[in-house]
Amino acid sequence: MSTPEITALALAYESATNNFLKAVETLNKADLDRSINGGWSARQIIHHLSDSESQSCARLRRLVAEPGSVIQNFDENIYAQNTTLGYSELPIDTALALFKAARAASFELIKRLTPAQLSNSGQHSELGKYSISDWLTGYTNHANDHAKQLLAN
Repeated sequence: MSTPEITALALAYESATNNFLKAVETLNKADLDRSINGGWSARQIIHHLSDSESQSCARLRRLVAEPGSVIQNFDENIYAQNTTLGYSELPIDTALALFKAARAASFELIKRLTPAQLSNSGQHSELGKYSISDWLTGYTNHANDHAKQLLAN
């Protein structure tokens, strides 16, 4: 049974998921490929969130089941520029499905955490010590930040 602290964290994570999906719903086809403030396009952001969430889902499981393990970083800009990954041209439907599935799977796991598990940590290859609490803060903010970016378009 979830504690009030865990429930609040899970609800914040779920809210961030919904915020991002609502921001995507505001986009029309012309918005997808327009650069946002000189940066990535909405299409690239959506593909980025898909890849990031698939990574995050595995990271959370590793932090729960294998505390002390290495959490490997990935270079989001290399992913975005990789033509095989297709961030600039692939349709967004599959990316959104992966985003939703990864977030739903992580949400279910978050609800099962104990407060003590929030301090489970591993060694992030770029950030150093990296706990489940850090993970929750980072991935809650990540979806919210990109939702704001899409809405600013």
